[in-house]
Amino acid sequence: MLSQPLSVTFDIGGGREVTIETGKLARQADGAVTVRQGNCIILATVVANKEPRDGQDFFPLSVDYQEKFASAGRIPGSFFKREARLSDSEILISRLIDRALRPLFPEDYLCDVQVLLSLISSDEEVMPDALACLAASAALAVSDIPIKEIISEVRVARIDGQLVVNPSRTELAKADMDFIIAATEKNLMMVEGESKECSEEDLVKALEVAHDAIRIQIKAQEELRAKKGVTGKRDYTKPEQNEEIRAKVAAFAGAKITEIAKSGTSKHERSSAFKALKDELVASLGEEVEDKDKKLAKKYYEDLQWELVRNMILDDRIRLDGRKLDQVRPLEMETSPLPTPHGSALFTRGETQSLTTVTLGTPLDELLVESAAKSDYTKFILHYNFPPFSTGEVKPMRGPGRREVGHGNLAMRSLKQMMPGNDYAYTVRVVSDVLESNGSSSMATVCAGSLALMDAGVPVPKHVSGVAMGLITSADNKYAILTDILGDEDHLGDMDFKVTGTRDGICGVQMDIKVDGLSMDVMREALAQARAGRMHILDAMYECIPAARPDVKPHAPRMVKLIIEKEFIGAVIGPGGKVIQEIQKETGTTINIEEVGNTGEVSIFSSNKESVEKALAWVKGIVAVPEVGEVYEAKVKTIQPYGAFVEFLPKKEGLLHISEISWKRLENLDGVLSEGDIIKVKLIGLDPKTGKFKLSRKVLMPKPESRPREGQQGDAPANNENNA
Repeated sequence: MLSQPLSVTFDIGGGREVTIETGKLARQADGAVTVRQGNCIILATVVANKEPRDGQDFFPLSVDYQEKFASAGRIPGSFFKREARLSDSEILISRLIDRALRPLFPEDYLCDVQVLLSLISSDEEVMPDALACLAASAALAVSDIPIKEIISEVRVARIDGQLVVNPSRTELAKADMDFIIAATEKNLMMVEGESKECSEEDLVKALEVAHDAIRIQIKAQEELRAKKGVTGKRDYTKPEQNEEIRAKVAAFAGAKITEIAKSGTSKHERSSAFKALKDELVASLGEEVEDKDKKLAKKYYEDLQWELVRNMILDDRIRLDGRKLDQVRPLEMETSPLPTPHGSALFTRGETQSLTTVTLGTPLDELLVESAAKSDYTKFILHYNFPPFSTGEVKPMRGPGRREVGHGNLAMRSLKQMMPGNDYAYTVRVVSDVLESNGSSSMATVCAGSLALMDAGVPVPKHVSGVAMGLITSADNKYAILTDILGDEDHLGDMDFKVTGTRDGICGVQMDIKVDGLSMDVMREALAQARAGRMHILDAMYECIPAARPDVKPHAPRMVKLIIEKEFIGAVIGPGGKVIQEIQKETGTTINIEEVGNTGEVSIFSSNKESVEKALAWVKGIVAVPEVGEVYEAKVKTIQPYGAFVEFLPKKEGLLHISEISWKRLENLDGVLSEGDIIKVKLIGLDPKTGKFKLSRKVLMPKPESRPREGQQGDAPANNENNA
């Protein structure tokens, strides 16, 4: 017999109710809940192994979010007609949940934990990503898996000047700020989002609104846990410790770690020195020490290194490479380092380097982004590649991983804010290949991408730059804010955050906050220091290329757009596409036609300017309405005894009567016109009975003066003083 399900319901504002339920579905999981808003239902399950794997020395958490197409009454469009690997969108949502959940587990908890989330019912107006982390946290809350706190996650968007929690899909389309924020009862945990140049204070306000909404969701989870009767968490096997080994590590390596940290050497020299010291440490323990203790010694060494470097930065205000806390590494940048791509840039900041290219394509190159709720096309694509040689490593190349997808998405969201609107016909693909990495290659991608877009002649109005920041705090309220963090500094911080934007505001944010009780005043100071670093980089970028090039490069596809009346779309396409295919074949262009309201948009692409102009003239001819009195360039199609039929506009022919060809009287057209001749004619009328066009050539010729008959006096022609 099924047990009675338990549920709690709360209001997220505006009468929108959310219900969390447990005890009905997936009852063999350690924790399982459904979260429902409207018709949107997410099933979240969590299972954890009872014991860690032998030799396990890290926390193996996996989070997978997947949208079932049946949830929206759809069949997947793939060849196999079933859900396959996670899409980029699902990976990004999985990352949002993972980053929020990971800090909840005790540091000594090393058992495998798997969190699976499925969208099992879709609602066109409810955004499931804003509910997914709530579902994951609730599944953990009703389980006995050991977590330190309950969290939740909400979206905050600014719509018409007002901050709205978890807006509908329709509302979100009008937003100029869009952030997803995760938090515990007391502390912010994670921030990810984009905006159209918001201020730092706008971001802080959004964080405060989000935190208030999250506290309501945490209270609902606590209520559900109490209803289920979960009072304690399971015991787990903790990693073995050896305080004697820990003391030996501190005595042997403490001073030497500090000496290496203060040396100010390069990444590889510093890494080599730290590794050599670790090897010396293990060797100093002697052969009699067991392998497990040697493994512990390595872990204690890394823990000690983490602690001493943090203290050095906090107490001495010295960084690993000798920089000041707010100093950006040396910058080098250039545009057009590659001759063939439509746009390219090389951006180097210290030991981080991105080679970025821009390719301009037609609307036929648009990317289909498919989800359960809807399918959209996008004309702006950004791909981020992180090959192993960028860090001097050897690793198998198996396509982009979750990290690459996440970093590329942050850069894409940032640059997208400056991209031209839908009336820009090009499909734009940006590809960042990271050639060196020592801290924030995603921010290098933003900078290199902005430079490459301007180099390609994409009409972006402003540069976008980005900088990665770090924050280190101590129990006695000391803190250090680090600008442009190194790879070695990345894992040291209590808050790692990346901020992108223009001179006028923030375009993208990604934050992972690990410290308890971070005040909003410290947050404001960190954002202000990030802004100063961003401005420093922007100044250098404007010196490199101050504005987008006025035209695309000679070898890039050229584009012209023509707006035509809706009724002419069929004429341009022709029966079965015959006309448009003929135009493309004869001119070597690519033509795309879209119906927009009561008009049609004709976009013509070619890398050859003359081809574009030829195709444009052809299309204009098709849609042109013949006007009496206009002069046209016509082609003689057939010769008849009474005149010639000429095509003066595409698919529009008229009779050029023999009497309208010349002022002279012609008996026939022999030697006067031939088929294929190109002549100029004037439309002089329309036969009201037949609707046929009347054309004349002679009216465009000088009319000869008439001579007086013999014996008659006529007017003398003008300027005839030399005719005597």
